[in-house]
Amino acid sequence: MIKILVADSFSNAGMSILEACREIDVVSMTGLSPEKLREELHNHDGVIIRSATKLTGAILKDQPRLKLIVRAGVGVDNIDLASATHEGIVVMNTPAGNTTSTAEHTMAMMLALSRNIGPAAASMKAGEWNRKQFTGSQLSGKTLGVIGMGRVGQTVAARARMFGMTILGFDPFFSSEKAAEQGIELFRDFEEMIPSCDYLTVHTPLNAETRDLVSTSQFEIMKAGTRIINCARGGIVNEVALLQALNSSQIAGAALDVFTEEPPGKTALVEHPKVLCTPHLGASTDEAQQQVAVEAAEIVLGYFLKGEVRFAVNMVPVSGAEMEVLRPYLDLTYRLGLMLAQLRGSEHIRAANIRYRGEVAGKNTKLLTAGLTAGLLEKALDSTVNIVNANIFARERGLEIEESTLSATADFSSLVTVELVTDVQSYSISGTIFGQEFLRLVRYQHYQLETFLDGTMLIFHHHDVPGLIGYVGTVCGEYQVNISSMALGRSPETPGADSVAVLNVDGDFPSEAREKLLNHPEVTGVELVVLPPAGAALPWLVRTRQAST
Repeated sequence: MIKILVADSFSNAGMSILEACREIDVVSMTGLSPEKLREELHNHDGVIIRSATKLTGAILKDQPRLKLIVRAGVGVDNIDLASATHEGIVVMNTPAGNTTSTAEHTMAMMLALSRNIGPAAASMKAGEWNRKQFTGSQLSGKTLGVIGMGRVGQTVAARARMFGMTILGFDPFFSSEKAAEQGIELFRDFEEMIPSCDYLTVHTPLNAETRDLVSTSQFEIMKAGTRIINCARGGIVNEVALLQALNSSQIAGAALDVFTEEPPGKTALVEHPKVLCTPHLGASTDEAQQQVAVEAAEIVLGYFLKGEVRFAVNMVPVSGAEMEVLRPYLDLTYRLGLMLAQLRGSEHIRAANIRYRGEVAGKNTKLLTAGLTAGLLEKALDSTVNIVNANIFARERGLEIEESTLSATADFSSLVTVELVTDVQSYSISGTIFGQEFLRLVRYQHYQLETFLDGTMLIFHHHDVPGLIGYVGTVCGEYQVNISSMALGRSPETPGADSVAVLNVDGDFPSEAREKLLNHPEVTGVELVVLPPAGAALPWLVRTRQAST
C-alpha cells in the first residue's frame, strides 16, 4: 500500500481523488511539529504540503521511504530542494491551478480602477451620493500592454480582448506566430510598446532583470493618464517612482495586489487616492484552492501508478547510474544554453538547433536538449526551470528546439553544436568534453578556438592586427583584472581580417574596462558571459560530497 501524508489544509476535492484510489492510503495530519513531521515521514511514500509546512534539510535527511513531495501551489521556497534531491526525493508543484484566479483578479482590479469602484463604494457607505465625482473610463476601445506572456499573461489578454481592448504584448520568449494566433501585437522592445498603452499590466517573475522594470524613465514616456496594474510580484514596478508619477498626474491610477514588502503597512502609496490595493489575493479563490488540490492529487496518482514525473522542480526521470554518465554532457549543454541566453541579449529567440556528433549522439539526447533549454530560459521565467519542465515552458512560448544526431566522429570524440536563431541574427557555438569532465568551447560562430566554459568570459571582436593583445592586457592590468586563459579565433588565410578572442578572467570585469576596450579603433565588439565556476553542481542536481572514511 502506498501511504501519502497530507500535512497542510487541503481541499476535499483533492482528498476525495486520493481516497477513491484503492492503491493509496492517505491520511491528513496538520500542524505537526518539525520533530513529529520528520517521524511521520519515515512511514510515508509521499507528502502533500502547502505553504505552512517547512521541509528543511534536517526533516528530509535519512528518509529512505519518502519518494515524493507535492507542493499544492507554485512556490517551493518552503522546501529544501538541495536536500530533497540529495535524498532522492522528487519535488513537484502545481503551476496551472492559480492561473485563472490570478488573471480574473487582474481584470477585476483593472475594472475597479477604471470605474472608481473602491472610493465610490466607500462614499456610499458614508451616506453620500456623488455620481459626478466618480465618473470613470471604459475598457472598450482602449489599449492594454501586457508585460510577460506566460500562462497568466495570455489568460489576461484573452479576457481583455473580449472587453474590446487592443492587446500589445512584450515577452522575448513568446513567438510572433502564437501572438498572431491570439490577436496580440508583439513588441521586442519594451519601451517601444508602453507609449501606446492606456493600461499596463505586468506578469513576469521578479529577478535581477525585471526588478524596477517599470520605473521613472518608463513613466516619463507613457502617455498621460495611463493606468498600471500589478498582480505579479512586488518590485517589478518601482513604488517610489510610481508614487511620483501619480502625484504628477502622469499616471491616472494604479491597482496593486503585490508589494515590495508584504504587508506594506500604511504607506503613502497604499493611502494614495488614486491607488486601489488588495492584500495579495490573486490566487485566493475557492476554485483555485480546489484546482491546486485536484492537480496535486492527480500528480501523486500519476507518479505512483504510471511513473509520470510532471512539473518536477529538482530531479529528472533517469536512474542514478545513467545520470552519472550523462552528468558532464548535461553540464555542457546547460552551459551552452546559459552562454547563448547572454549573447542574444534582448533579441527575440525564434528557434534553437542542437546537433550531437560522435559518442554523445548515442546518449539520452532528449535529456541533454532539455539541459540546453533550461540554460536558455533559466533567468527569464518565474517558475523553477530544470531539465524536466524546460521543454514545456519552451513550447508554451512557441520556442522551437530541434535536435539532430550523427554517430560519425570528426576532430572530437563528441561534439555538441548549437545554433540560436533570433529576429536579428544567429549565433553558433560548439562545445566538447576533454577526458571525463573538462568542458571546452571549441567554436564561436565560424571561428575555431579552445577555451574553458566556466567563470567570467570576455569575448571581444577585433581586427587581427599587431599590438591589440597587448592593449587588452594593459586594460586588464589597469583595472586589476587577472586573465586566467586566452584563446584566439582567426582566419589563417587572411591576416588582419575580423577575428575573435575569448579571455577567461578571475572575478568581475568592470563596465569601465569594457568601455575602454570598445574605444580602441580595432575592436568591433565586446561581450561578457558569466557561467558557473568549474566543477559547480547543476542547480537541479545538487550533490553533497562526503569525505571518505
